[in-house]
Amino acid sequence: MLKWFKKKKEQALEKKPSRLSRLKDKLLKTRQNFSERINHLFLGKKEIDEHILEELEEILIMADLGVEATQKLIQNLTQKTSQKEINSIDQLKQDLKQEILNFLQIEAPPLDIEKAKPFVIMLVGVNGVGKTTAIAKLAKYYKDQGKRSLLIAADTFRAAAIEQLEIWAERVGAEIYKQQPGADPAAVVFDGLQVAKKQEIDIVFVDTAGRLHTKINLMEELKKIKKVIEKSISLAPHEIWLVLDATTGQNVISQVKMFHEALGVTGLILTKLDGTAKGGIVVSTCYTFKIPLRFIGIGEHLPDLHPFDAQEFVEALL
Repeated sequence: MLKWFKKKKEQALEKKPSRLSRLKDKLLKTRQNFSERINHLFLGKKEIDEHILEELEEILIMADLGVEATQKLIQNLTQKTSQKEINSIDQLKQDLKQEILNFLQIEAPPLDIEKAKPFVIMLVGVNGVGKTTAIAKLAKYYKDQGKRSLLIAADTFRAAAIEQLEIWAERVGAEIYKQQPGADPAAVVFDGLQVAKKQEIDIVFVDTAGRLHTKINLMEELKKIKKVIEKSISLAPHEIWLVLDATTGQNVISQVKMFHEALGVTGLILTKLDGTAKGGIVVSTCYTFKIPLRFIGIGEHLPDLHPFDAQEFVEALL
C-alpha cells in the first residue's frame, strides 16, 4: 500500500507542469502576436536582407515593444549584420533573443526584505489595474516564506476598497489595519505603522487609492503618504511599487512617467499578462525607465503572481 501511494505521488509530480511551461501557456496570446509572426517571417529564409529587418521592426512595434526600444534593437542587429557578426537566420534569432534579454536585465540592488523590520512597501497605481489583488498575492507569497504581513487600507474613499482588502487579508492569513471610510489616508498609514512596529510585523503593504495619474492634487496626496512613512520609520518606504495592467499596452508608459516623477518608483508589477497580446510592453517599460520589474501577474489565482525572471520570460516569449 505504501508503495502504491509513493507511486501515485511521483506520478502527480511528473504531471505537474513546470513554471516555465505554465508561463508559456499564460503568454500564449503575446507569443502568437510575437514569436509566431517572427517564425513565419524567418521561415524558408537563408539570408538576411533589409526587407527582413524592416518586417521584423514592424512585428516588434505591433507587439508593443515600443518605438524607441524597437529602433535600438533593430539598430544593434543591423550593425552586427553589416559587420558580419550575424551570418545566418539562426544567428539572427539568437541575437534577437539576447538583445531583448539585455533590455530586461535591469541593474538594480536585489530585493532584501530582511534589511528592516517592518519592511514597508507602498503600492500605487490607477484604478482597475489589480492593485489590491496584487497586494493579497504578495502577502501570500511572503507568508509562504514565513513572513508576517500587515495590509494598511489607505484607500479610504471607497468603502468597497476597504472591504475587499479585508476579505483578501482573511483569505491569505495576513493582518489588516483599517479605519472608517473617509478617514484621512495619511493618518491611517501613520497609525497602521505604529501597530506594525508594536506587533513586530515583517512586511507592511500600504494600499493606496487608485489614482488618475493626470490629477495633480491626488498625486500630492500620495506624496503626503510617502512623507508620513518617511517620518514614521527610518529609510522607509523601502520600496514604492507601481502596479500596471499589461492589457493597456503603451498607455503604461505615461503612467510610469507620471508616478515616477512624483514618487520615485523603485519597482514595477505588471498584471494580467495572461489576458493580452501586448506582453511586449514588458520590454518597452524596462528599456525606457530602467526600473526593475519585480513581479508579473499571469492569472487570477493566488499563486499566479511570480517574481519576474528575465531569462525565463524571454524563453517563454520566444
